[in-house]
Amino acid sequence: MPFGPVDVFFSPRSVVLVGASRKAASVGGVIAANLLAGDRDKVFLVNPKGGEIGGHPVHRSIADLPADPDLGVVAVPPAAVLDCIEALGKRGARGAVVITAGLGKGEGSIGDAVLECARRHRMRIVGPNCIGISVPGHKLNASFAQRPGMPGDLALISQSGAMLTSVLDWAEDNDVGFSGLVSIGDAMDVGFADLLDHFALDSSTRAILLYVESVRDARAFMSAARAAARMKPVVVIKAGRSQAAAKAAASHTGALAGVDAVYDAAFRRAGLLRVKTLDELFSAAETLSHVPKLSGRRIGILTNGGGAGVMGVDTLVELGGTLADLLPETLEALNATLPETWSHGNPVDIIGDANPERYRVAMEQLLADKGVDAIVAMNCPTALASSREAAEAVIEATTAYNRGHSRKKPVMAAWLGSDDGSPALFAKAGIPCLGSPSRAIEGIMQLVRYTDAQEALTATPPDLLADFSPDHAAAKAAIHNALDDGRDWLTALEVTDLLTAYGLPIVPAIACANAFEAVDAAEKLFKDYQAVVAKIASPDILHKSDVGGVELNLHTNDDVIQAMRRIIKRARELRPEARIDGISLHPMVFAPKAVELIAGVADDATFGPVLVFGRGGTAVEVINDKALALVPLDINLALDLIGRTRVSRQIAGYRDRKPVDRQALAVLLVKLSQLVAENPEIREIDLNPVIADSEAITIVDARVSVNADTRPAIVHDARLAGHPRLAIRPYPSEWESHLVLKSGIKVFLRPLRPEDEVLYPPFFARMTPEDMRLRFFSQVKEFGHAFIARLTQIDYARAMAFIAIEEETGNMLGAVRLHGDPDGVTGEYAIAVRSDLKGEGLGWRLMQQIIGFAQKEGYRRIRGEVLRENTTMLGMCRELGFAAKPEVDAPDIMEVVLDLTP
Repeated sequence: MPFGPVDVFFSPRSVVLVGASRKAASVGGVIAANLLAGDRDKVFLVNPKGGEIGGHPVHRSIADLPADPDLGVVAVPPAAVLDCIEALGKRGARGAVVITAGLGKGEGSIGDAVLECARRHRMRIVGPNCIGISVPGHKLNASFAQRPGMPGDLALISQSGAMLTSVLDWAEDNDVGFSGLVSIGDAMDVGFADLLDHFALDSSTRAILLYVESVRDARAFMSAARAAARMKPVVVIKAGRSQAAAKAAASHTGALAGVDAVYDAAFRRAGLLRVKTLDELFSAAETLSHVPKLSGRRIGILTNGGGAGVMGVDTLVELGGTLADLLPETLEALNATLPETWSHGNPVDIIGDANPERYRVAMEQLLADKGVDAIVAMNCPTALASSREAAEAVIEATTAYNRGHSRKKPVMAAWLGSDDGSPALFAKAGIPCLGSPSRAIEGIMQLVRYTDAQEALTATPPDLLADFSPDHAAAKAAIHNALDDGRDWLTALEVTDLLTAYGLPIVPAIACANAFEAVDAAEKLFKDYQAVVAKIASPDILHKSDVGGVELNLHTNDDVIQAMRRIIKRARELRPEARIDGISLHPMVFAPKAVELIAGVADDATFGPVLVFGRGGTAVEVINDKALALVPLDINLALDLIGRTRVSRQIAGYRDRKPVDRQALAVLLVKLSQLVAENPEIREIDLNPVIADSEAITIVDARVSVNADTRPAIVHDARLAGHPRLAIRPYPSEWESHLVLKSGIKVFLRPLRPEDEVLYPPFFARMTPEDMRLRFFSQVKEFGHAFIARLTQIDYARAMAFIAIEEETGNMLGAVRLHGDPDGVTGEYAIAVRSDLKGEGLGWRLMQQIIGFAQKEGYRRIRGEVLRENTTMLGMCRELGFAAKPEVDAPDIMEVVLDLTP
């Protein structure tokens, strides 16, 4: 697991370069020059030859240094790296940037030896095979990049050194500065998760930029990314978008879940904004950093050129935006002030000879229009008017509006071909200025996507599955029947039992080994259905239609017998090596106005189980209408997954086809997600087709693959509790329990869920003002969605909360939470119990529950802060074994700590 903070890389007390060189064009020479260009008094240089570089002394070894270094930069041949790390560790260094490449990895490699040595000395390692790090604000450039970068508020974390240097070139040309730049290289230790945690809490960082080639520890990455994205914009560019899908996918679902599509789903789930190019990366960072938060997606366009306006509208429509409808009063005001030839609508084309006054008036009206959520102002240079003066007018109107309104309205500019200083004016005013209408619209739509992602992160899902309780025993039995038999794929009957255990609406299946069993099964089905379907039963034939293994519309016993003979004959001819167990019979589903869908789960090597949904049928790969989401899902995420497909328009109904029950479809997807989350042995699920119409949703055919080995393909550093391959730790149902209070009240104690938000307002209403003050250290007057969402939306990978619910009424009685630090060493607790339940022992039981959780999770200590006057809580803490002492800077607050080390 990770250990120790990474602050040493950004504010070291001293830095030593091991491998310093007098050769200006060498790696050691460039790094030495870059370090000495900063605070020379903090820099040590080491080279066995000694001497000096640039008037700075060079020491012959780390042992010869006059003081202990805080951070080491290692640029020596691979064979010498381990000795350097050992020497740095002995001198107390807290971190090292390993520039050297070629250390290898795996048992017996230099890389593994270096990591073991670093961990023994509790050092953090950036690299190896990296360019280094740069912190322009602290004048620290521990890299061999060609330029240091300017101070600013963007952080860049890059797996590619070449990308980092490209970014520095771009940034200098565009006057963009950085709070920190890190090239992580092979990321043997410090990776995306550590650095996301650092920059998320860094007050000098306004937005975080990521260049990703691959993610090593998916669970740590997702946890850190989700936390960071809630605090500030995180924009990501991912290399390898064209990488082919899984080459040997055994099912339709596996074929649809391409590697890049899975990364896309992961970034979406974390709330990151993904872009495709370097220009988009910086325009997104500029937009998200400087443009006010968007409150809607209705866009107003102001232009002096009709063509530019049309280009903007085309881009807006292509990207899914909405052109705002101007209010009648806006149109009336514009008609009164603009020439008769203006466009009389949106885009607001104020004609090529538009002077600054015309721009100012039009901007004022668009800003005042409550039906316009954001504005893109454009200018095409003409000899009839000054582009710069037009820019000044737009800035003046925007500044005046924002000064007089608490909610600022986002504005972006597209000043085409301008070389008169207009972009600099916009930059000074905090208005992004992009070089074309399309790019400006793309910037606004990035803002829309980011806003949508933020809302999705904190949205409270409806609790549609509150009473759902799967038959876990039946599901486990179906899975282990196959595993005990040495099979990777479940039989039709096992699939039916498995899906039925989780309330998934699959048609019945009856196994038939011979004609007598087939006739008996058919007679049973004909009592309730018009016709039946016969399918080949073979553990070796996955796609039945490929061997003519399916026959439909069988209406009589004789139809069934003849179909059975034909199916088995074809299968033996086409797949002579396959084991043939007979056939399975299923009801024939007649739904002429239904939509054929696919739902399933594929197993990604990095992110684990991924749920796939889209248009189904035999041509599913050809149609390729699908969307992906990481497991587990809630109802909101399932509805979003459905909405991201083209087939969702058919689901909504058209002409004489009534709409499918979208919520019921979402429930199916959530149950499917829960099935996978609770059964790690499942590797793939293929539900195809799923027939959906206004009357019902029915799974017609299904395949399920299992494997006894539940270990992740890539071992996580993060805790493996719960499903070991899930990138997002699921709801930990194993922590559910029941208890009875002293007065006889029966309580259900379970982990907190986002759906519990509705329980908090009535709970707070039954707490006295004094108890609320003791809990929150101040009087809390407002309990809006944002406040409660922070309490209820738990990332189980780094936090836990338990809620006590009265079984009879469903009311919330109390809650306790533990929020762990990123390295999982210390957890901070907080507790609240309803005021009328004091003396019932609930607080004691909640504290025991969270302590037990912390012990099992491997935390070393639990801490909390308690007001000195809260003697009841302090007394309970002492009885539980906490040590208490006053806070140094706040003597009215006591810090309580429970040591959990064995």
